[in-house]
Amino acid sequence: MDDDDRPAGRVLTRREVLAMLGSTGILWVARCSGSGSTATPADDGLPTGCVVRPELTEGPYYVDVELHRSDIRSDPATGEVRAGTPLELTFDVSRIDGSACAPLAGAVVDVWHCDALGVYSDVQDPRFDTRGQRFLRGYQLTDADGVARFTTIYPGWYQGRAAHIHFKVRSAPDASAGYEFTSQLFFDDDLTDEVHAQDPYAAKGQRDLRNAQDGIFDQGGSRLVLDVTPSTPGYAAKFDIALQGV
Repeated sequence: MDDDDRPAGRVLTRREVLAMLGSTGILWVARCSGSGSTATPADDGLPTGCVVRPELTEGPYYVDVELHRSDIRSDPATGEVRAGTPLELTFDVSRIDGSACAPLAGAVVDVWHCDALGVYSDVQDPRFDTRGQRFLRGYQLTDADGVARFTTIYPGWYQGRAAHIHFKVRSAPDASAGYEFTSQLFFDDDLTDEVHAQDPYAAKGQRDLRNAQDGIFDQGGSRLVLDVTPSTPGYAAKFDIALQGV
């Protein structure tokens, strides 16, 4: 499909973005010491206040449900709220602008993950069929400070995976240039043990592997572990992320 044939305002797929950028990989994700902070460029051209983050697989359970909401715990069709330990998750999104990290306003931040028993919504799987349900999915637009906030629950586990949350950062539909970045967030193993020992997580039993045995975590997940702090109720976590080439 030629550029002129693309519908106006359509967000580019990752494959289209990579083709547009070429094989040089100028689209990176980094963690900055703070939005608006300045730093001296490092040898690779990134500000030294930023650390490159890895992109990780989207996985088989992504569904673009187009739910613009901050609290993603409920199924909008029934209003039923998924049980679990509350988690307030904040993204601070910025872009690398020369030698500084500047807030990136208007970016689309998607979040999706499994419930306390390892079940995803709106998909068919050998273990479950939740098509038509949309719990634990949604997106927010970053504000003028590059911030997007979500209310969700601590994720459970399923066979072969450590506890994790999927996220995607995309350009706004009316942006002049398209970008997309997809990755996953992880949790400290000891904290996951503590949370999963409680109801409703405990009903599923002990998880079958920890972070170090997760093949996706092994691809750079140690740079994507959330710094989680106690909150009332539950926990809170903030994730700083910056895009280069935006």
